[in-house]
Amino acid sequence: MRSFSSLRTLIIPFILIVMVLSVAFGAVYLHGSVANAASPTIKAHAIKVSPKVATAGTPDHTGTFPCQNPTYTIHCYGPKQIRAAYSIQPLLNKGINGWGRTIVIVDAFQSPTIRQDLNTFNKTFGIPPSTLNIIAPDGLTPFDPTNADQVGWAVEISLDVQWSHAIAPNATIDLVLAKSDQDVDILSATRYAVDQNLGDVISQSFGENESCVDPQLLVQEHKVFQEATDKHITLLASSGDSGAAQLTCDGTSYVKAVSSPASDPLVTGVGGTQLFANQKTGQYISEIAWNEPQFNAASGGGYSVLYSRPSYQNGTVNNKGRGVPDVAYNAAVNGGVLVAISVLPPGAEGFPFHIVGGTSAGSPQWAGIVALANQIAGERLGFLNQAIYGIGRSSSYSSSFHDILFGNNTVQLPNASGTIVTIIGFSARKGWDPVTGWGSPIVSNLVWGLLNAR
Repeated sequence: MRSFSSLRTLIIPFILIVMVLSVAFGAVYLHGSVANAASPTIKAHAIKVSPKVATAGTPDHTGTFPCQNPTYTIHCYGPKQIRAAYSIQPLLNKGINGWGRTIVIVDAFQSPTIRQDLNTFNKTFGIPPSTLNIIAPDGLTPFDPTNADQVGWAVEISLDVQWSHAIAPNATIDLVLAKSDQDVDILSATRYAVDQNLGDVISQSFGENESCVDPQLLVQEHKVFQEATDKHITLLASSGDSGAAQLTCDGTSYVKAVSSPASDPLVTGVGGTQLFANQKTGQYISEIAWNEPQFNAASGGGYSVLYSRPSYQNGTVNNKGRGVPDVAYNAAVNGGVLVAISVLPPGAEGFPFHIVGGTSAGSPQWAGIVALANQIAGERLGFLNQAIYGIGRSSSYSSSFHDILFGNNTVQLPNASGTIVTIIGFSARKGWDPVTGWGSPIVSNLVWGLLNAR
């Protein structure tokens, strides 16, 4: 099984930094092979992830966190700011809130405090409650708070659930939990969601070096994705957080590669930006490609060596391989989102709120956007990429997307022996690029383009 890394965040105080140095920021890390009893011919890889979390500070009487002030060391955004920056609030004001639609989130293990944390998030930001269904088709693994991998996935669960809910507050959320963080178990959970036709859109905040995926497993996964597409289920996946790099298959170094499942042509890959918006109102100022060397993190992106360029990328992607990502969203740690996470130990000011960054924040929020569009349509939009690339090549592009023109995803990362490995990536540029795709959404305009492309 492959190694799925759920997200990368910043952890303070120092003792937590030591505990979580192997964070993956939504990318997948490969850490070795184990036998798979169910499919002995498939090479298996286990997940090793632990997120880093930064304190958000204690909110004042108005509900404003210190990290929402310009003088704070690390900035953050709450739902109000993100909704304003990406023009989501105009739809919410009209009652377009995801009502009648269902978002499916696939994650591993569990978070024993997810309902409590969602309630805290809702009360803090004045968001109405919604239906959260927790589904464990292969059984729910007991939570071990001393297991760094399980804690990492618990943080991912909190991020995914709370922020998909923040974007589409009246959508139902089906949280489908794999029994472990091994890829056959992840695929089993995804297959269940598709077979049972649980929802309109599936968010996948994980990935790995596509060349490290067992070929048989890749075939099985693509078949599941085809079945989902046939049922008009939208598929989303984070593009990863190690820039143009992915771990080698033995987990000891880095190579230039893209992340699966984002590289599958049936999936809409979500890259990362760093958003600059008014700390109080959320008014959009600008964005650049996400690249924070201080956190060894950047937007995943590049060209597949397994999938040829799909027809919807013809005339846009100047490479024979499928280009990744397709779209982008705020992913920066400095400028991350506020998340209630009480599985982490107390001790940070403002507990249980923390600042979280990574492309794993983008996939669930895009899932919320899809839920809004589906509500307007009264049906599932399904596969998005044909429509997205059509909009990108049309006169409505500038009113539908923030085109990201600056930044790159070149990274310098330490290998297993501590030697710095430099992976030269790609630069953001006008139109589509293999760092931020077509850019970040101007949602109140984009949804109409998606609808018109049906």
